[in-house]
Amino acid sequence: MKEYIGKRVKRKEDYRFVTGTGQYVADIKLADMAEATFVRSTHAHAKIQSVDVSEALAMKGVYEVLTGEDLEGKVKPLTEAESHCYLPPIIVEEINPVSKSNLEYVLAKERVVYVGQPIAVVVAENRYLAEDAASLIKIQYASLPVIVDPYEALKEGAPLIQDHLDSNLQAHFQLHVGDWEESSRQADHVIREVLKSPRVASNPLETRGVVANYDNRNDQLHIWTSTQLPYEVRHYVGKSLGMKEENIRVTAPDVGGGFGPKGGVYPEEIVVGYLAKLLKKPVKWIEDRLEHMSASRHSRDQIHDVEVFFKDDGTILGIKDEFLLDVGAINYFAFTCAYNSVAHFRGPYKVPNFYVDCKVVLTNKTPNVPYRGAGRPEVVFAMDRIIDIVAKELKMDPVLVMQKNMIKAEEMPYDQGMYYKDGGKLIYDSGDYPAALNMALELSGYEEIRKKQSKWREQGRYIGIGISSNVEGTGVGPFEGASISINQSGQVLVHVGSTPQGQSHETVFAQICADELGVAFEDVKVKAGDTSLLQYGAGTYASRSAVNAGSAIHGAALKVKSKIFALARMIGLEEQDLELKDGFVCSISQAEKKLTLKELAVAAAPGPRCKMPDGLDPGLQATYYFVPPTVTYSSSTHVAVVEVDIETCQVSILDYVIVHDSGKVINPMIVEGQIQGGLAQGIGTALYEEVVHNEQGQLLTGTYMDYLLPTSMEIPTAKQGEQEFLSTRNPLGIKGVGESGTISPPAALANAVVDALSHLQITITQLPISPERLFRLIQDAKNAI
Repeated sequence: MKEYIGKRVKRKEDYRFVTGTGQYVADIKLADMAEATFVRSTHAHAKIQSVDVSEALAMKGVYEVLTGEDLEGKVKPLTEAESHCYLPPIIVEEINPVSKSNLEYVLAKERVVYVGQPIAVVVAENRYLAEDAASLIKIQYASLPVIVDPYEALKEGAPLIQDHLDSNLQAHFQLHVGDWEESSRQADHVIREVLKSPRVASNPLETRGVVANYDNRNDQLHIWTSTQLPYEVRHYVGKSLGMKEENIRVTAPDVGGGFGPKGGVYPEEIVVGYLAKLLKKPVKWIEDRLEHMSASRHSRDQIHDVEVFFKDDGTILGIKDEFLLDVGAINYFAFTCAYNSVAHFRGPYKVPNFYVDCKVVLTNKTPNVPYRGAGRPEVVFAMDRIIDIVAKELKMDPVLVMQKNMIKAEEMPYDQGMYYKDGGKLIYDSGDYPAALNMALELSGYEEIRKKQSKWREQGRYIGIGISSNVEGTGVGPFEGASISINQSGQVLVHVGSTPQGQSHETVFAQICADELGVAFEDVKVKAGDTSLLQYGAGTYASRSAVNAGSAIHGAALKVKSKIFALARMIGLEEQDLELKDGFVCSISQAEKKLTLKELAVAAAPGPRCKMPDGLDPGLQATYYFVPPTVTYSSSTHVAVVEVDIETCQVSILDYVIVHDSGKVINPMIVEGQIQGGLAQGIGTALYEEVVHNEQGQLLTGTYMDYLLPTSMEIPTAKQGEQEFLSTRNPLGIKGVGESGTISPPAALANAVVDALSHLQITITQLPISPERLFRLIQDAKNAI
């Protein structure tokens, strides 16, 4: 029986956060530390004719000013080679993708390709002096044509964003499942829609930041950075600076949110590391919010041109999707978002014939990377708007169309006829999607709302209800590691390769370990986010940590448990009669026979008194790396109830329901919090957030005066229902949950707004559903009547 898994255990992390004793990168203070600031491009596309740093260098208190020319031959550029398409060979063979190399210098040299690109760096005694000196740097530009529209970027003769390429089509692939052309011939109806998801920013509470310190005697570089991927930062810093990875330590201290855009390597991490080594002193750089909005990577920005083929009874025969992904000036993640979108388009529905043509396009915008959901909200918006449009065409309730096409529980495991991005077959392992839909309908009072809508409309109230369902591949590999040790005081130490940014790793991983080793939750200490703790690690992204790191902890605990039992045999206890309970190894049949883990740790310690059996290393410790066979599939159904003010075009959320399946739940409180937090970001995408550039590539939404975020006043507390269909692909039955809440709100809310204004027959095909955009839709609908 598990004492901690499944329980609402209070978070270990909270004490330091609520008492203000957490440590973020900005809190790190080292002796004789200098501070850096970056000079960034004010042009979206231009040649750099000259950079005059003489006045800045002459300023008192300035240690160094560097440009791209200064780094020539000393720091290698960030290069995305053609071979790094991040797709397994079996998928490459299936879709025959084209992927062209990208190039970015850590400081721009001859050309800039987006506003915010770093050109120079100033290091001074403090940030104030560094910024004053930066303002003295004179840069001469020669403007080049700017492309911000991906369709324009694809035209023949369009200015090239990456001038070593032959076009702005950076990547391209097609995928075929079944025969969509045959489905088009059999269909009673064909509908085509173009659906757009906006470019958004991640907006974590903590912006990015880097501190670096170099130990000249040992050639050791220590970097503290607000990242999701310390091991990847270590790898690329080593590659760029020509250092051995074992001489680089990367630490992610407390990280105030990541959400995806902190899940890669940035030029600043490499440059600050180089500066620490060059100056032989610690260097700090902290991003301000304007830098974050313009230079930290954006996400989403997809356009889907979709045709759906269906029968009179609502059966969907096939879908054809031609879509563009605008990745900005540099594509760091190859096919990650694009292929994620394709893999998740059909969600919980049976669509036997599916054709996709995907184009990944370069423009003069800030680079685009995965953000919470990573390609899934965009296609769920497309798919569930299509469901709603099909229902409207057939004059059916959308629920009936959903039920008609939804995969049934008895059809599990269900094969979607393609490969997931890890190379495994895309086969849903477990779940009951119709039951989730029914639970969500009941929790939302769907039938009662339908009965009241006409009366509300007579009263001048426009209330609608919308639904969205999604399936998410979670727990992606390649691996994750954990080490567990029991010290001679009896405390259990857990080191993991994943890195938290608010996901409660210290709590949930302690729950898993405490149950496996039969110790108190309070006696388990979890450490993460530091490459010195474990030789290998992957990181935190793609709803993977509980699945992979949790399973690694489980495996390491079993190895430690085996050592404990082997040691207990040496001192008179029989293995088949042993159990771990309350910090003891005990005889099941003779309760008085027991030893504390502290006693066993002392007996296992290296030295002449070590009682460890031959063939086993001294000490109660073990390391285990978990490699998942493929992903496991979580799912959720969302129901939104909204009211639209027909005069102000404001959308108010009256109620929101989420029914989710994340497999075995480690801590229900944390799962609910993850889903609620995801909902907030999903609502932002649906109703408020949009990164906007003008035709010159200038950012028009660079402050919170222009880039709108929902506040606590706009975010309802969701009613949550839970399913628990265990994964068959890891020993604990866990599925990921970190992105679940973000994926369906845009579709659910769009469908709800359309339902509220059903008398006007509006169609929402573009996000966000801002008052200005909704006003235009309403006016167009009124004019058409």
